[in-house]
Amino acid sequence: MLLKVHLQPGAKKTELAGFHGASLKIKVAAPPVEGKANRALIEFLSKKLGVRKKEIEMLAGEKARDKIILVHGQSPEEVKKALGVS
Repeated sequence: MLLKVHLQPGAKKTELAGFHGASLKIKVAAPPVEGKANRALIEFLSKKLGVRKKEIEMLAGEKARDKIILVHGQSPEEVKKALGVS
């Protein structure tokens, strides 16, 4: 399952924040320094989706706010249900 994510680092808390255009907007408390925000994003998705961190792969956007995430072993329906989006 591919996810388009718009990441907002340095937020007060880590949470799902709706949509930013066609991308899922996720806020993370971690700062955008030395990959901390990316690691926080992967940890957040891992917990929400119930998968191991190594099953979540960042395909694009490592140094940008807009990212493409590949979630292994999950169907689109499972991901949508776990994230509470349609």
